[in-house]
Amino acid sequence: MAVKKKKKAAKTSKKPAGGVRAAANAVVREAVKRKRRPGRVFVVAGPSGVGKTTLCKKALEALQGRLHWSISHTTRPQREGEVDARDYHFVSAEKFERMVGRDEFIEHATVHDNYYGTSRKELRRIHKSGGDALVEIDVQGALQIIETFPEAVMIFILPPTLKALEQRLRGRGTDSPAVIRKRLQNAYGEIAEAPAFRYQIVNEDLDHALADLIGVVHAEACRV
Repeated sequence: MAVKKKKKAAKTSKKPAGGVRAAANAVVREAVKRKRRPGRVFVVAGPSGVGKTTLCKKALEALQGRLHWSISHTTRPQREGEVDARDYHFVSAEKFERMVGRDEFIEHATVHDNYYGTSRKELRRIHKSGGDALVEIDVQGALQIIETFPEAVMIFILPPTLKALEQRLRGRGTDSPAVIRKRLQNAYGEIAEAPAFRYQIVNEDLDHALADLIGVVHAEACRV
């Protein structure tokens, strides 16, 4: 005669009801605090002509008050219409080199014979304002940030095809054929570095790419 096995009683938490409630409440409080906590750094990089500047400007408009533009330092001449401390912090080569010596940059690079860099002071300014920083830089500088500032959110903007990138560069009508060839050669090497970035966004359609970029910002606010 078969012996009936007794069903095991389902295990229940031994914590008192008040203890479970307190633990759940702590999780909720921490999640809310994390989402509201400022100080994230979003780094957007990609080859010349991929549309990263347009994407960044539109993301700033869409997330006004939450994302803040990180103003880079540069030694290149100030162009007509540019405003110091709005477009760039324009400084001399001597001052820039002194700042490098004092370790004031989280990244710096030489681009077309001029210095460019993102200062720690600029990121602290944005943090104190209660927002997150948006840093748009070249791939060379972004790779430095990956090494020295691992908590930064790294985003690489890709073209849908290399042919499309070439067409965009030629369509701007601002560069000579020789400069375009050089930019394309640089782009191939830069795109090869994309796997080092946490996120990759293909900019085939501007609206879709913008939605992806904004989605990354929202996702990072919820990431544990």
